[in-house]
Amino acid sequence: MKEYNIALIGAGFMAKAHSMAYSSMPICYWPAPAVPVKKTIVDITEEKAAEAAKRFGFEKSSADWRAVVSDPEIDVVNIATPNDLHLEIAVAAAENGKHIFCEKPIARTVAEAEQMYDAVKKAGVKNMLGFNYRRTPAVLLAKEIIEKNEIGKILNFRGTYLQDWSASPSSPLSWRFQKDVAGSGALGDIGTHIIDMARFLVGDISEVIGRAKTYITERPKQEDNVDKLGTVQMEDKTDLAAVDVDDEVSFMVKFENDAFGSFEATRNGWGRNNFITFEIHGEKGSLFFNYENRDELQVYYSNDPSDRRGFRTIYSGPAHPYGEGLWPIPALGIGYSDTKIIECYDFFKSIEDNTESSPNFEDGVKIARICDAVLSSSESGSWVKL
Repeated sequence: MKEYNIALIGAGFMAKAHSMAYSSMPICYWPAPAVPVKKTIVDITEEKAAEAAKRFGFEKSSADWRAVVSDPEIDVVNIATPNDLHLEIAVAAAENGKHIFCEKPIARTVAEAEQMYDAVKKAGVKNMLGFNYRRTPAVLLAKEIIEKNEIGKILNFRGTYLQDWSASPSSPLSWRFQKDVAGSGALGDIGTHIIDMARFLVGDISEVIGRAKTYITERPKQEDNVDKLGTVQMEDKTDLAAVDVDDEVSFMVKFENDAFGSFEATRNGWGRNNFITFEIHGEKGSLFFNYENRDELQVYYSNDPSDRRGFRTIYSGPAHPYGEGLWPIPALGIGYSDTKIIECYDFFKSIEDNTESSPNFEDGVKIARICDAVLSSSESGSWVKL
């Protein structure tokens, strides 16, 4: 069984998720397609990197990502940094022949995304984006039901991603509120997850119309750039800086297969923690999923007897996609870390089998173009074709 040495660039909260996945994947899916070896982790200082290596179980640490991505020992580069570093790291990694796993969104702009895609295509390296929510077993079951035509031709997709972590004006100015670092706000940060889900389940999007809004235009500066995601409230309002990205976005789409879609993403939805939902209507039935109840898929079939019609609840378990590697009985509890484990499994399987990873940088380019079209539509008030 081949081993692959991992370089993890970035030691924030996503480093925890990826490190757990690298350790757990061979435990859950044995024999594993390959064994990830946590070789080197990179943070902004040598001290922080050394601490991260101890915490996350890496053999080495560094504050120089450029040296690490050119290290001949490294096979896979895992990018878990703010968005403004994705392009430079990915291009350097591709030029050094490394396979690349990059957290979403792929980049700040379409132009950056295209450069990243061109680099991996030229180098011939495997590449994947971290849209892990699509790997929730209940979502994969929905995909299976759609592909088997059990609910017929898809007519409509309705998706939401609602959070409240930045609804307070006292939440500090994370990099996620700065366009030169993040690219966009709620749209790129969480809206891209729903766009990925829609493309995965329904198909490509051909046209959009939308509106983006910034509710809180200034936030307190923070002393460091650690992303606390609203867990800290700053009472000192004397040192404020401008927010120049969207807090909320709503848009409608036309799919290439003529289905209709509507989307909403906000980080200002009081009472919503990680409220990712989709409802899909077909000619013969409907599906509903809520990530906060991620063991469950709601299914309705129109051919049920008239006195038995209604949504049924299916609890994901060992009989469902990837269920055999997780927990032995349904509804025992799928977690965020489980979706990262499945993602890790699929990535290394694509490397070993020499198949396309999904979603990959090509998907990232398409999603970036959709986001750009939504923001253009918000300014023009018109439909924008992709």
